[in-house]
Amino acid sequence: MAKELPPYVSATGLLQELLKKIQEAPPPARFSGDYLFSGLKFKKSGSTIPFIPFLKRLGFISSDGTPTDIYKKFRNPDKKVSGQAMAEAFNIAYGELYARNEYWYRLGAAELKNFLIEVLEVEPKNAALSILIRTIETLKAYANFESSTVETDDEQNLSDSYSPKVESDMPDIRRKSSIDGINLSYTINLNLPETSDIKVFDAIFKSLKENLLKK
Repeated sequence: MAKELPPYVSATGLLQELLKKIQEAPPPARFSGDYLFSGLKFKKSGSTIPFIPFLKRLGFISSDGTPTDIYKKFRNPDKKVSGQAMAEAFNIAYGELYARNEYWYRLGAAELKNFLIEVLEVEPKNAALSILIRTIETLKAYANFESSTVETDDEQNLSDSYSPKVESDMPDIRRKSSIDGINLSYTINLNLPETSDIKVFDAIFKSLKENLLKK
C-alpha cells in the first residue's frame, strides 16, 4: 500500500509567484485565505486553495496561520540566508526522505523518481509522483543546502569527538634555545577556535611547525 506523499502542489508556476510575493510583502499577522486572495491578489481556485496547507507542511506558517521564523528568514534579501530557510523547510517537509538518504536532494531527475518510487512505495505511473517531483525541483531553486544552519549528525559527531582531544592531543610546544651560554625554555599556550572544521586545526599546526618549531 502506497504511503502518504510528502507535500506538493500542482500549480508550480503559481508556487513560484507565491514565493516571490512572500519575499516582497511584509509578513501578515496571520496568513489566511483572505490574505492569500485579497492581500496577495491570487485568484481563488483549485490551484491556489492548497497553498495554505502546503505552507504549513513546509513550516512556513504555524497551524493557526502565524508566519514562522522560517517564513521571516526566507524574506531576507541575502540569498544565502533565504536559501538556508528553504533548506530548513525541506527538513520539515521531506524528513522521511532524509531518513533514507541524507543527500537525496542531489539526485538527478531519473534517480530522484526511482528513489521516490522505492521510498514512498508508489507505482511508477502514479500521476501525483510527477507533480511531487516538479514541486521539489521548484523549491530546490530557492534552497541553499550547503550553507544550511542545520548541523548534520556527522558534523555533530565530529565536533563531539574532536573537541575533547584538542588539549590532550596538542603537541607539547616547548622549545629550548641557547643565547650566549644561557639556556632558555618557553611554553606556548594555544586558545583554539570552536569549530568542527579539521582544516582550521591543520592550518594552525602547520603554521606553528613552519614558523615557531624550526630548529
